[in-house]
Parts: sequence; structure tokens; C-alpha cells
Amino acid sequence: MENVKKEELNKLIGINKTNIFYDMVDVISSLYDMDQSWNNGGKKWTYEYKFRKSGKTLCAFYFKEDMLGFMIIFGKDERIKVEKIKSELSSYVLETYDNAQTFHDGKWVMFNIIDNSIIEDLKKLLFIKRKPNKK
Repeated sequence: MENVKKEELNKLIGINKTNIFYDMVDVISSLYDMDQSWNNGGKKWTYEYKFRKSGKTLCAFYFKEDMLGFMIIFGKDERIKVEKIKSELSSYVLETYDNAQTFHDGKWVMFNIIDNSIIEDLKKLLFIKRKPNKK
């Protein structure tokens, strides 16, 4: 799939959320050396934007009308680490994490990004998922 143009995202999710998306991509790109790709968003979303390396997904953004989603899938060992930092997380991030469904392959947590207030929490969760691999 071709890159989705910024103007298209502005129309779909609004300028604020588009800016948050690009800010987060910059942050993640500064910490991790990963392949980044645009995909079709499937049945529920218009687009997906993934960070992957060696066949493993770090995280993905999802886009649909007026919504920006951010997903991290936590395996068993990662969930144990999240439990240890729960006191450091905002109530929204905690509630979203706690209410996410756990499947055989992990806990699939989808955050609805409204503003940039949870970005620091999301970075903490990414560090649990995978240590940064850029110096």
C-alpha cells in the first residue's frame, strides 16, 4: 500500500490527531530501528501503520473517521512487567489495559488517542515490549 498523505489523514482524523501521530512516529523512530508500513485497516479501520522488525510487531496505529488508535500486544512475560509499573501509569492507560481482552497469543491493548497526554505512558509500555535498539 502506498503512503497515506498527511492531507488525507487530516480529513479522516483531524489535524490535532494527525500531528500527534507524526510526533509519535518521530519518537518511536528515534528509539527503534524498525520497518514501517502502511496497510489496509481491515473491517474496523481505514488504515493501519505498523512498526515491525524480523516479523515481530512492536506496535501499530489505526485510523478511521475521527479516531486514532494505538495497539500494543503484550505477551505473558511483558504483562508481568506491566503489573510492576501500574502505579506509574495514568488512570486512562490503566483502565484501557485492564479492560483489554487477553487471547492465547497475548493481551491486545488498543488505546484511543485523543490528545498527547498519554504519550509518556505509551513510551513506558513500548520499553516493556522491546528495549530501544538505537543509540
